[in-house]
Amino acid sequence: MTGSLVLGPLLRHVDRTSALIWVETARPATVRVLDATAQASGGLASDHAAGDSYTFTVHGHHYALVAVDGLEPGTSTPYAVEVDGESAWPEPGSPFPPPVIRTRGDGGVRLTFGSCRMSVPHDAKHDRVYGTDALRALALALAAADESARPDALVLLGDQVYADETSDAMREFIAGRRDVAEPPGAEVADFEEYAHLYQLAWTDPAVRWLLSTVPAAMIFDDHDIRDDWNTSQAWRATMAGQSWWRRRITGGLAAYWLYQHVGNLSPSERAADPVLARVLAAGGDAGEVLDEFARRADQDPASYRWSFSRDLGPARLVMIDSRCGRVLDPRRRRIVDDAEWDWIAEQVRDTEHVEHLFLGTSLPYLLPRGLHDLEAWNEATAGGAWGGRFARAAESLRQAIDLEHWAAFDRSFDAMASLVTEVATGPDGRRPHTVSFLSGDVHYSYAARLAYPGRTPRTSRVYQLVCSPVRNPLSRTLRYLNGAAAFAVARVAGTALARLARVPKPSVRWSIEAGPRFDNALATLELTDGSARVRWETGRVDGDTATMSEVLSVTL
Repeated sequence: MTGSLVLGPLLRHVDRTSALIWVETARPATVRVLDATAQASGGLASDHAAGDSYTFTVHGHHYALVAVDGLEPGTSTPYAVEVDGESAWPEPGSPFPPPVIRTRGDGGVRLTFGSCRMSVPHDAKHDRVYGTDALRALALALAAADESARPDALVLLGDQVYADETSDAMREFIAGRRDVAEPPGAEVADFEEYAHLYQLAWTDPAVRWLLSTVPAAMIFDDHDIRDDWNTSQAWRATMAGQSWWRRRITGGLAAYWLYQHVGNLSPSERAADPVLARVLAAGGDAGEVLDEFARRADQDPASYRWSFSRDLGPARLVMIDSRCGRVLDPRRRRIVDDAEWDWIAEQVRDTEHVEHLFLGTSLPYLLPRGLHDLEAWNEATAGGAWGGRFARAAESLRQAIDLEHWAAFDRSFDAMASLVTEVATGPDGRRPHTVSFLSGDVHYSYAARLAYPGRTPRTSRVYQLVCSPVRNPLSRTLRYLNGAAAFAVARVAGTALARLARVPKPSVRWSIEAGPRFDNALATLELTDGSARVRWETGRVDGDTATMSEVLSVTL
């Protein structure tokens, strides 16, 4: 905790003229960012409206969303945070550069992405098990570099926190509140524990500085709630029977909305968001308001859209919820409901002036081909293709080895293949140069290239880019097993099983072009002068200094 600030500032949605800064404070307060007039970098004057916000309260915790507008496009403005008129950030004597708000310009774009980060100490003991934290290493390296080296956005693709695999510090906090011998044991149980989990994840000084100065877009994956979240209808039925589950899912979705989702929204989206309106209008503690929303979002996924889009210069990022919005009825399984799919399709088709289209989905769209076939076979057999007795066995296998990616939702996979083919082969002026799926989850990194009907040298190039983990590597044994399973055994077994179950072949083809790599890593996608390149980097930390080393690269 830094004085009156418990967490933050987090720089979230930033566009050409406005920015959103999120903070959690120790008490109800007025939070202010920037004066009425500021001096932008390069000596250019930048008149803007001061960001001034009263906190709101959720379950005894206090938060502010500070909106700053009237900024000049393509400028960099240092800022500070005041709480009740007193300076709260940056800290006096901080070794890090002052945080800045960099607004969008018309030039290139540098976007850094990854997923799966465990929040454990940065010492020799934990580094031996979890390796170097790539996010912290990046922060330390950027703090020592020129501001121009910073990415324009961080895209965090799931498992920002692990509610089901808690650290020693988190378990100590839990044990101080309740009996860990009772379910859910050392897993997170409610909103209060989620609030502490986020505090542990985002208060490392280097990571805190990075999140204060580089805009972040975020989406959840299963461990933000629980392993295998919404794998199948059978999984949901099992969890509904657990006495502790309702508090867990309510607290998890409420905390996700508050700590991650609301910062993804643009000014117009915040103004139209009914949940934010009810929270701000609650007057006292809005905990019950947010809990009621979270319960409904879980029971009726179509009641709220978690997917969002963000324009980044010549690029568009469409971030897809591939977890909460699933349709799990075995007769019509979908990875998102119909209303959300219609919204996604609208964002993807609206590609005029979009040179590069990024589709963020925590779960890879394109897996190694054998693994894809294995998941497609499993979905068919769990749905009864080989009879009821084998369906039960297939369901057990699905949950045991996480057969739950896009390949396990064949209708959604086919619909996305058709949508991407349509956009990639569209008319000049409305066809992106590249279309890239940005994903994580699988704990190894790779790049795959898609071949679709009608592809020519003039149509869009389509890629799957996976970066995982940021800090949660597989053991050496599991690396070998996963590599063999995904890239060797599944290549033979998956294809054979899919044919035996009469699963139709996909309408598109793809091949792995780079990887796999099992290192902790972050990937950076850089668009400059009409070219696009992505590189994967691991980090090395020595004291308070760090270096990032390239381990994979692909020119798009």
